[in-house]
Amino acid sequence: MKKYFENLAKAVFGQTFQQLGGIEQKVIESIANKEPLPENINTTFHEKLSFGQKMADKVASFGGSWTFIGLFGLLMLSWMSANSWFLLAENAFDPYPFILLNLALSALAALQAPIIMMSQNRQAAKDRLEITANYEVSLKSDIEITRLHQKIDDLTALIKQANL
Repeated sequence: MKKYFENLAKAVFGQTFQQLGGIEQKVIESIANKEPLPENINTTFHEKLSFGQKMADKVASFGGSWTFIGLFGLLMLSWMSANSWFLLAENAFDPYPFILLNLALSALAALQAPIIMMSQNRQAAKDRLEITANYEVSLKSDIEITRLHQKIDDLTALIKQANL
């Protein structure tokens, strides 16, 4: 089998199997062993996430939804309405200009921004894995098509020789 790896690597890439990079070696092994190459990136990526990373993704997902915007708008209107009503009775706990509300909004933004950035960084890492997997599949397809062309050319040459 090792000789087959070497022959295939020389024929396709013009290098020995050891000289190839990891992706090319993986593709050559896949062709030689007649195994499928693709793996489900979503499954393997999400299995490796820690509890904190999964929670950050859920917080980022909720923080970027219309549900969050609606609930948050309702909370702000309730806060302002309650304080305006209590202001008439001179018992407002956060009178206009709602400084406590501004502090809460700033704290929320300060906490939510890094969580969303962590989620985006993980999405970028996942995208890089998907690009690598797509490259591997594309490379394998190109090699297999080239090999099929060579086999057809060899068969055509044999047929021509037989007819002479």
